[in-house]
Amino acid sequence: MLEHLIGSISRALLALPAGVMAELSYISNILAFLVVLPTMAATYYQAYKARQEARHEREGRLHSANCLEFVSLDGTCINLVPLETLHSLPRPGDVVMLPAHGLGGTGEFLPGAYLVDSIEHFYSHVEDCKGCRPNEARLTKTVAQVTSLNPTLAIEVEAAKAEK
Repeated sequence: MLEHLIGSISRALLALPAGVMAELSYISNILAFLVVLPTMAATYYQAYKARQEARHEREGRLHSANCLEFVSLDGTCINLVPLETLHSLPRPGDVVMLPAHGLGGTGEFLPGAYLVDSIEHFYSHVEDCKGCRPNEARLTKTVAQVTSLNPTLAIEVEAAKAEK
């Protein structure tokens, strides 16, 4: 059945005059250029982006890389501060003023004073850097665990704990 169909199509194409075949070839070239080429380019671009995302995941790049991340006791991020904007890092026992989610924010954290409970530093290996020392590591992330000194928030937290 399929062979019969292919045979009949090829016989019909061979029966067409040469001018019609040239016109059909011209139209098919334009169609290929306008439809197939952009589709192929978009496919390759999507494959390139997927490979890039996979590589970033393998390398473990974080949204908070090269940042000082302030987190609450339950691990929720309060604020991120780029490391290059800091002249020093907070130490445990320091009190820091954080903007949190803002005054009119819908988040659970209000701006105010926060006590730094602990600091964790994360370092990563430096690869292919000119002038780097052997086995050099760089600070890539710092996490400061903080407790709110805001009395309003402390009362709300106590009330939430009492409801549970």
